[in-house]
Amino acid sequence: MRRRPGIGGLQTAAAARDQYRLLGENVAKLRTDLMKEQLSTFRSQLEDFARKHKNDIRKNPVFRSQFHEMCAKVGVDPLASNKGFWAELLGIGDFYYELGVQIVDICLATRPHNGGLINLEELCKILSQRRKGAREAVSEDDCLRAISKLKVLGSGFEVITVGKRKLVRSVPTELKKDHNEILELSQAQGFVTVEEVERRLSWPTGRAIDALDTLLDEGLAMIDDGHRDGKRRYWFPCVSSISSFVASDTL
Repeated sequence: MRRRPGIGGLQTAAAARDQYRLLGENVAKLRTDLMKEQLSTFRSQLEDFARKHKNDIRKNPVFRSQFHEMCAKVGVDPLASNKGFWAELLGIGDFYYELGVQIVDICLATRPHNGGLINLEELCKILSQRRKGAREAVSEDDCLRAISKLKVLGSGFEVITVGKRKLVRSVPTELKKDHNEILELSQAQGFVTVEEVERRLSWPTGRAIDALDTLLDEGLAMIDDGHRDGKRRYWFPCVSSISSFVASDTL
């Protein structure tokens, strides 16, 4: 018959487990302290880099994007506040605040024509036209960062992807799968017809008309009946260039 371990053996095993646990905790603490020290060193080097290249960060959008990527890797957000070291050194917070205000203006001005959904590329183009006299060039990455800060407004500002395009939504409209498929289909010409939706998506007529009517009611589509073939076109300003002409006249 196998003998069971005595009290002394159990106590020895428990003591060994405690020692292993303490050893593991010490090793983990050493690793954490080392990582914190390395992170602190890297942040210090990042600050030195920012001081040395602050003009490039301000003026060059590609350089600015790469700088943001470096910051993200060490948990630094230069846009977290308009006050503090980064704002005083680079003025980045003020730059993106200004961009955010201009983006809101553009979205509001074009909303009657696109229903609150505008192509990101087109938005950046209009923004660049407005900022011709500004020192800093603006990239899509800058627009995306400025838009991310607009979410605090709670007004539906966000970027959605439809097909190969990124669209900026400035109204709290929820697009369903059918609506996204129609928007993606319209990217080829800027418009669709009921017949094209039926053929390309293999939908029954009722489903196509219902989805198009919803997009029409939301202000995302425009009707064009002036064609010899008698087919109604549903134009989508958010994927065509209609908004840019409107914005240039109103901004």
